[in-house]
Amino acid sequence: MEAQSLQQVLDGMFAKISQARKAYTPGLFLREIGTITSIATGIAKVSGLPGAGFEEVLKFPHEVYGIAFNVDEDEIGVVLLGDYWQLHAGDEVERRGHVMDVPVGDGLIGRIINPMGRPLDGHGPLAYSARLPVERSAAAIMDRAPVTVPLQTGIKVIDALIPIGRGQRELILGNRQTGKTAIALDAILNQRDKNVLCVYCAIGQRASGVAKVIAALREHGAMEYSIVVVTEGNDPPGLAYVAPYAATSIAEYFMEKGRDVLIVYDDLTHHARAYRELSLLLRRPPGREAFPGDIFYIHSRLLERATHLLAENGGGSLTALPIIETEAEDISAYIPTNLISITDGQIYLSPALFDLGLLPAVDVGKSVSRVGGKAQLAAYRAVTEDLKLAYAQFEELESFARFGARLEEGTRKTIEHGRRIRACLKQPEFGTIPVAAQIAVLLALSDKGFDSVPVEQMKAAEQAVREAAIPPEVSARLATADKLSDEDRAIISSIAQKALAVFQEAS
Repeated sequence: MEAQSLQQVLDGMFAKISQARKAYTPGLFLREIGTITSIATGIAKVSGLPGAGFEEVLKFPHEVYGIAFNVDEDEIGVVLLGDYWQLHAGDEVERRGHVMDVPVGDGLIGRIINPMGRPLDGHGPLAYSARLPVERSAAAIMDRAPVTVPLQTGIKVIDALIPIGRGQRELILGNRQTGKTAIALDAILNQRDKNVLCVYCAIGQRASGVAKVIAALREHGAMEYSIVVVTEGNDPPGLAYVAPYAATSIAEYFMEKGRDVLIVYDDLTHHARAYRELSLLLRRPPGREAFPGDIFYIHSRLLERATHLLAENGGGSLTALPIIETEAEDISAYIPTNLISITDGQIYLSPALFDLGLLPAVDVGKSVSRVGGKAQLAAYRAVTEDLKLAYAQFEELESFARFGARLEEGTRKTIEHGRRIRACLKQPEFGTIPVAAQIAVLLALSDKGFDSVPVEQMKAAEQAVREAAIPPEVSARLATADKLSDEDRAIISSIAQKALAVFQEAS
């Protein structure tokens, strides 16, 4: 019986195969096939594809893809996006008929991917809802809304003196190892429970550095609302060039859905160098510092995509924090000045402050926010009106006082007050501070409540003010009120004075 039933199954199966074979009619598909004429580091020259267009994706053997970059009459210069060591002259190249795109959707949240959309975290295939081109036009001016909502970083010196608004582009620049990534990372960590999605784009970074950032995001629960796009230092330069555009398309998908998004480009120095490498290999004419003539354009068309949309367009926002590395504190170099002119302000990190242990090492004099002040919470504006001027006066007088000159009483008080400001603006990494606690400290500074506290006790005094219990209803008003009322100011001031009383008595 079993043998007979098995025979029936096999007969039925072969009958279906026979039917399918008879019903099949071969289709004819037109494919355009070219040939590799030469291979170099990260690029290939291809002939025989007369219909290929600029930035079209081309497929090479071994699942390697490339982007048509130089479209000449006789050949195409292609930027390769994979391991090119296995390609050889004479290999076939096939047109794909579309430009470079990247998967987007809610399934990307919490994932680590490369610019091609391939997962790097070992958590299985990527779930996505659509694919978007990596190069997209920025929103039209008439589709944009003013920047009116603050993006709180949790860092006192930034939220108080160099505020950032949702939809702004704020450059972070400084020498190597001055804490640029740490500031961007703190900004991401502070978005927890604030309904802001974060995209971290690592461009040509060391694998160990990227692993450290991802570990910090996981440890503090930030991967729940973050997407990480990674290219490592040993990846082809084509991937480093494409990475920020791919990350921005992912961020734009959520912005167009009405969400607030923060994107960090870490860092655009590597991006510019990767583009210079590709341009020189493709024999494009070099300009200043051997960068190609359109180096400004590649960054401007990237950062112009950061904006705040009108309510009828969803009301979403995309806030960009590009990072750039300076050499020997030269912020007037080619790439830094390009980006300073494109962005809405900059946060400059000083190596001198870093060496003194004044972290974050933000140089308030060279840092500026050209938009965020309009979006800053009213409570900050009320308590920081004179803070930046007082700090700048202190820095001038401190350098003068080093000569050992005798100081009058007013000058001495200005210097002592400035020292308290500097001590209060110090903050450890991963130590983001909520709005109410920041306002309490800044108000105590504004009222000169710290001036009678010994400098060596400032850390403990500032901690006491931060930990003082501010009534929940007052904290809620700080985030929403159009101005800091006299009543709320008196309540916070009284709480701060009580917290400082023990330190003032000790002085």
